[in-house]
Amino acid sequence: MEKFDWKTTIKINILFLRIVGLWPKGDETYKLDPYTFYAGVALMLFLCGHNFFQTFNIFFILDDLEAFTAAIFVTVTCLAAILKSYSLIQHMGTLKQLLNAINSDMFQPRNTKQRMLIEPSLNFWKMIYSLFGTMALGTLFFWTTYPILDNSVKKRRLPFLAWYPWHTTISPLYEITYIYQIASVWFIAAININTDTLIAALNMYTGAQCDILCDNLRNLHNSIKNDENDIDKKLLNCIEHHKAIVRYKNIFPHGNNVYKIKKNFSFAENSNKFFNWIVLMQFFTCAVSIGLTMFQLTIVVPLSSEFYSFIFYGNSMTVQIFAYCWFGNEVEIKLQSSNIPYAIFESNWIEAPLQMQKKIIFFTLRTQKPIKLSALNLFYLSLETFKTIIRTAWSYFAVLHQVNAQN
Repeated sequence: MEKFDWKTTIKINILFLRIVGLWPKGDETYKLDPYTFYAGVALMLFLCGHNFFQTFNIFFILDDLEAFTAAIFVTVTCLAAILKSYSLIQHMGTLKQLLNAINSDMFQPRNTKQRMLIEPSLNFWKMIYSLFGTMALGTLFFWTTYPILDNSVKKRRLPFLAWYPWHTTISPLYEITYIYQIASVWFIAAININTDTLIAALNMYTGAQCDILCDNLRNLHNSIKNDENDIDKKLLNCIEHHKAIVRYKNIFPHGNNVYKIKKNFSFAENSNKFFNWIVLMQFFTCAVSIGLTMFQLTIVVPLSSEFYSFIFYGNSMTVQIFAYCWFGNEVEIKLQSSNIPYAIFESNWIEAPLQMQKKIIFFTLRTQKPIKLSALNLFYLSLETFKTIIRTAWSYFAVLHQVNAQN
């Protein structure tokens, strides 16, 4: 059967990350070459520069609640992109290892049935990417055009509140600054969207591997009556597959431009190490941003361009954090004792030799140790965490609404 290319699913992520300077070609990391120079210039100009001007401006509006809340939720989203960029650059070698590993023989679906088994997970991830992208694009459209839509462009109003060491109300500095803000926010959005969905894809891959493993375990009985050695070999392959998911060892050769997998390299655990800090910051920023967005919706003119921008932004942040929690929750469910032991039980283990039954018992006991994806072991990626974040966001909104009403 033709080899399944897992990376095809995330080719759009890789393309956009490469455009913004966060994905060196092939299996390489950063080195002294023109791409690294381009990445450095682009990140400093559009990411760090825009964040500096926005953050500096906050000190001038601390006593204005409406202006402060209007600026802070955009600023924290942009600042999160810096952490994501740093994590991508720092863990680029690990990410390339993970993507090489997922295409290795160990992780390949064995037949058409298994390909159909993983299709729902792949399609759901694509749907989340499309939904998140649509919400983000809607937000960017209204953010970057509302000075034009409400005619405030005549007053030389910029899309975002920011401080600049030049007069932005005179031409051509106003037009140049306007274009710079648009380019910067689209650049930052590309980083946020494609990093978040890449993390979701890594978790989706982990869950899909559990689906393949469970199918292999259920079908062990196909060979029990025919060849005991064959079924024993298949069981050992399943055990190695499980170890490859939770405790990865060298399963593909080291060659040119392919990173050597370290001993005890875990696909799930190393994925978690990559996004540990990202998820921690994202949980905080999402709770704050959703709460501030709901507050802004109560003070802007209904059905205005600003109003629609907040609608799209709030929905995009909700989808963003939902993607983290949903696919993290799927990993926990599929790797915990609920799925794999049941799959083993559904195989015809009763007719297996005594030695094989002992291996099955030990394997079953091992699979009952749960794998939970977390943010530095402080918050777990689960649907329960998603509900907590939404409740926290509502609490922030309630406090701000009450303070504003008293003023």
